[in-house]
Amino acid sequence: MSMVKNIKNLLLTVALAMAVVTPAMATRISDVSHLQGRRQNRLMGYGLVIGLQGTGDGGKYLASVMQLQAMLAKFEIPVPAASLAETKNVAIVMVEATLPENGVREGDRVDVRVSSTGVAKSLQGGQLVMTPLQGPGLDRVFALAGGPIRLLDPKMKTSGVVVQGATMEADVIHNYISDQWEITLVLEDVHASHALASVMAQMINESVSEVGQMRRIARAMDAKNVVISIPVEERGDASDFIGRIENTELLMPPSEARIVINRKSGTIAISDAVEIGPAVISHNGMSIMTTTPPVIPTADQPATKENFATGIAAPREKKTARLKDLVEALNQLNVPSKDIIEIVENLHQLGKISGKLVVME
Repeated sequence: MSMVKNIKNLLLTVALAMAVVTPAMATRISDVSHLQGRRQNRLMGYGLVIGLQGTGDGGKYLASVMQLQAMLAKFEIPVPAASLAETKNVAIVMVEATLPENGVREGDRVDVRVSSTGVAKSLQGGQLVMTPLQGPGLDRVFALAGGPIRLLDPKMKTSGVVVQGATMEADVIHNYISDQWEITLVLEDVHASHALASVMAQMINESVSEVGQMRRIARAMDAKNVVISIPVEERGDASDFIGRIENTELLMPPSEARIVINRKSGTIAISDAVEIGPAVISHNGMSIMTTTPPVIPTADQPATKENFATGIAAPREKKTARLKDLVEALNQLNVPSKDIIEIVENLHQLGKISGKLVVME
């Protein structure tokens, strides 16, 4: 037992030492941007699910009966539509596949999502019949999908997935390099700024330059795009060059004052730099005041505190209060997140918030 305890203590000491000496991960260009042209593509098609236990569309849904009849005809099995009138083990579905953002090759397999488009009650236990999947133009088959359906949510019985159910029949390759041997780095929306784009271009230029000789292969076009010309000597192995550029470490500019609101989840993320100016807010019988500078209690004007009101005072050394202090005070008053979001948005519309507001639906 003593030896085991000593070993545990030694491992803990080593882990703590490693935690102390290991440097923090630096921000790389690939952490805040992506190559123009790198994106997800979607394929879609309409197919037939068979093998349902009486939960399909049924004979009353003519579209399913006609599709089943057409499929049987392709296998030279002529069946009158009238004889399929009571069929309840089939369902017509929409099939979608989302391709990886880096592209796929012929023979690769991807997941597909299957959703009922008819009156089927459940797709549980069903089998997707081989279905061709096409791109946006619907003029070419890129993949064939089929296989057993698995429900992701027991409460949502009319949709599910076929894991690795689509096999690519064609390549989908993204071209990141233009005819002029240029690539464009696109900053993610949450990081897009002229300051960061300029820093990114400068760091790229420094990474390919010799001492005393600055090469300018990168330029910031705007707050979101940085264009890079691939040097002649790198064009024989452009992928290696792009990889080195993406791994270039960035000296990040000071963080931007930003508020991110997610309406669906009711969450608010606020950076420390966000401040609010003097304002008085009345919302659903509740009062909120921000004062600059904070009022010093006197005999004629004593400090008051009520359950339905709160005050947000600015620090002595500043002229404005912090927005996160206001949100914390509202949370202490048990104000619903929906109301807090409305208050923050109204303050922003009044110009009382010194920060960028990003709203996600």
